[in-house]
Amino acid sequence: MLPSYVLLDLETTGATPVRDRITEIALVRFEDGVEVSRWQTLVNPEIATPEFIQRLTGINDAMVANAPTFKQVAGELLGYLEGAVLCAHNVRFDHGFLKNEFKPIGIHLRQKVLCTVKLSRKLYPQHRSQGLDAIMARHELTTAFRHRAMGDVELMMGFLGSAQRELGLQTITATAAELLKGPTVPSGMDSNMLEDIPETPGVYLFFGEGELPLYIGKSVNIRSRVMSHFSGDHASAKEMRIGQEIKRVEWIETAGEFGALLLESRLVKERQPVYNRQLRRERQLCSWKLAESPEDKPLLTLVTGDDISPSALHNLFGTFRSKRQATEALRQIVEAHALCPRAVGLEAGKGGCFAHQLRRCNGVCAGKESPKIHYLRLLQALTAHRIKVWPYKGKIGIREHNQINGKTELHVFEHWCHLATIKEDADLLDLLETRSHLAFDLDSYKLLLKELNKAKNTIVDL
Repeated sequence: MLPSYVLLDLETTGATPVRDRITEIALVRFEDGVEVSRWQTLVNPEIATPEFIQRLTGINDAMVANAPTFKQVAGELLGYLEGAVLCAHNVRFDHGFLKNEFKPIGIHLRQKVLCTVKLSRKLYPQHRSQGLDAIMARHELTTAFRHRAMGDVELMMGFLGSAQRELGLQTITATAAELLKGPTVPSGMDSNMLEDIPETPGVYLFFGEGELPLYIGKSVNIRSRVMSHFSGDHASAKEMRIGQEIKRVEWIETAGEFGALLLESRLVKERQPVYNRQLRRERQLCSWKLAESPEDKPLLTLVTGDDISPSALHNLFGTFRSKRQATEALRQIVEAHALCPRAVGLEAGKGGCFAHQLRRCNGVCAGKESPKIHYLRLLQALTAHRIKVWPYKGKIGIREHNQINGKTELHVFEHWCHLATIKEDADLLDLLETRSHLAFDLDSYKLLLKELNKAKNTIVDL
């Protein structure tokens, strides 16, 4: 399949590399398609293993109590990995654990990796599931040691052997080579800079020569999204220019997608990156305010975010990005409902409006329709555009937790305004005791509206 590769599997105390530890390692190394060595060892994780993990793997705390620690086996493990491609089923899981175990002992693991899940998906796209259990059933593989490290390594060996018999060695080799094709790193950028980008939610920033970012983006998988910028198949001229100018990349991990969206929105406004043309504009609310009385003139007044108290948003209609957009939307509503353009403030003058002469206005301007009826019809026509009433008594928080990076964040809002993202309980107490300045932001409003429809179980009443 490859000149030199290692099939590896780990058992661990859990699924979070930054918190959990390795309990077992098994590997088989191949050179030119021939097995040259195999190695396995239990590892003392120096922490307790949860009972459900013990039941799953069969590895209990007593079994690992006298086993070597990872530090004690690290040198031997590196010897087996040297110069080989690391292959595993869901390789980012195993690679992530190895990197986190090597880091405290001063070793930065740089290893080419190949995921056998992705390999199976490429070779057998007609099958939906590519997990080891599904592969066992599909290829009629058996093992008495499922969820033990060497047992799972041998399953991967069985899968590769079966695939080679069915599809041929040339197909396996070509597919593996395709998966190993990494992104083409821009000429002015150090490729080592990309090694530590995590596969977690967050925001990434591309920089050129200066301190101002070229571009700010977000993703539920920062690594995957950043690498896609360097795929060589640029989707637009903008991506090509970014690739030519970029010199370094920075990233900020978040606990989830919602936090990444909020952070991206804020950073784009603060840092004004060159290539975020659409998002970098400060998009303030532009909305129509309805008069309190049918007799008032005009019935509608255009207001912007600076003129609005967030607690009074329920009296506003429409979330527009410009006066022109707001005016055009109102004109369409007026025409669709035979309302009076003069009464609502779209045109000046006295007496009957031009639309009434064309029989497109019911005539409130000419005394042929009562102001009260016209007002009620206007209110009904605007109802679909009303900014939603804040449905809570005060502040709320939306909590996100990520098992992979161990991050927990609480995004605090009041009257649709994003006050802060809290990572520590002490910061939350300070925020609750401080009178907050409410600054309405259209992006945050829309993001929160969408999130509230799917995040009911994560909402915390503050």
